[in-house]
Amino acid sequence: MKKLVYLLAITVCCLALSVPAVWAKKKPFKIRFSHVVSENTPKGWGAKEFARRVNEELKGKVEVKVFPSAQLYGDNQAIEALAAGFIEMAAPSSAKFVGSVPGLQLFDMPFLFKNIEAVHKTVDGEIGDELRAMFEKRGLGIKLLTFWDNAFKQFSCNTRPLIKPADFKGVKFRIMSSDILEAQMKALGAVGLKLPFSEVYNALEQGVVDGQENTASNIYTKKFYEVQKYLTFSNHGYLGYAVIINQKFWDKLPQDIQASLSKILKEVTEEVRKKAVALDKEQSALIRDYAKKSGKLQIFDLTPAQVKALQDAVTPVHNQFNDVVPAAWIEKIKKM
Repeated sequence: MKKLVYLLAITVCCLALSVPAVWAKKKPFKIRFSHVVSENTPKGWGAKEFARRVNEELKGKVEVKVFPSAQLYGDNQAIEALAAGFIEMAAPSSAKFVGSVPGLQLFDMPFLFKNIEAVHKTVDGEIGDELRAMFEKRGLGIKLLTFWDNAFKQFSCNTRPLIKPADFKGVKFRIMSSDILEAQMKALGAVGLKLPFSEVYNALEQGVVDGQENTASNIYTKKFYEVQKYLTFSNHGYLGYAVIINQKFWDKLPQDIQASLSKILKEVTEEVRKKAVALDKEQSALIRDYAKKSGKLQIFDLTPAQVKALQDAVTPVHNQFNDVVPAAWIEKIKKM
């Protein structure tokens, strides 16, 4: 009897000692974060910083690995992969949701946002909440977490300087997969061709398209300026990203981890906004410096009158898509 009690005591002790060992070996929640741009862009920096902070502050609980420059997927493929659970996070351009959440095309509207502050008021306010609710109602298996800035877009071209609406006639532009961007080009008399971001440089170099629209950071980091003759600083449209996560993955996370991730993401988002402004200025200057030294690129800055002429040409686009972008949103933003 004493021997049995002794053996039972040893067994209980062993089990007790093994509990911490089992807990210590519990694997962290792994987040694969896929995006298509370089690490020295606002989104690239934001993804890297988010990963760094999560890996440091939630060590042993959550592990984030970033895959930049379309190492895993292009934006469209990333959305599908995330919904299917092959990756956990992504930050595609808002234009990539044209088929699933058409309301996000709001951000493609030309000359709608007066400044970056108007964009932030939009995404941080009621319209942003309505957009998040749209994701839930659609049942995509995707949760919209927040929005990250890049900057405002500029036009570049190989055929002629783009200063007045007539200059755009017949020019073939690479655009993102957005009906609104296609309508924007049509309003200017140009042709919009939808191509993946990873194909833009070659398409410009080989003459598949004449020009493109993008932010200074994307133009600089992807070296589009090397294969373009003319660049117009037009600030005609906003380029931003929807930071998304797989809904099932999010739902299975403990509430304390959800809270920690949300807190880190909110703080990183504020930094991304500052970084975006700084990078836009810095890389715009680098592009101008290249143009000055090489003589291979001509840069044009529009006068207020020239900006208004372009605005007048594309403003009708604002009213063409009221079935997917509510007119109330447009009017509210115009008053910001």
